[in-house]
Amino acid sequence: MKVVVGSKNPTKIEGTRLAFQQFFGEVQVFGVEVDVPFKQPLNEQTINGAIERALKSYSKVFDFSVGIEAGLIATKHTLTGYMDFQVAVVYNGEKFTIGFGPGFEYPVEVVRKAINGLEIGKLMEEVSGIKDLGKKVGAIHYLSKGAISRVELSRIAVAMALIPWINRNLYNL
Repeated sequence: MKVVVGSKNPTKIEGTRLAFQQFFGEVQVFGVEVDVPFKQPLNEQTINGAIERALKSYSKVFDFSVGIEAGLIATKHTLTGYMDFQVAVVYNGEKFTIGFGPGFEYPVEVVRKAINGLEIGKLMEEVSGIKDLGKKVGAIHYLSKGAISRVELSRIAVAMALIPWINRNLYNL
């Protein structure tokens, strides 16, 4: 099986590889850079960004394409009013399916600056002191004191998006 990810980010590529491997065995996963309109997606932009990444990276050379986008989604009863979710879209050239990874909150100051247009990745690099944090272990690794990595968040989000594909008879795929 051949899969393309609409990103060159190694954490997204590895998370996708692990999710597909879990259900389909041997898989080749490639990453391609795609442009998306939102540098720091909020709310529906997060889902739309994942969809765009999957659509723009797809070609008939691949069995599936995957778009993964992390973004802030407004959530009541939280400390900041937002939670960060990884959204994954799996696309086969005709239909796409969507999955979410676990959500978590960023520090209040990070969210405040992010909703005013700054990129969380850059903000968390400043907070953590780790350059290219999002391409390494991710902010979640820093915030969870090493318990969870961005690869794991990506794997879970992609696995959730694969549920209809591994149960095709239940989803008419």
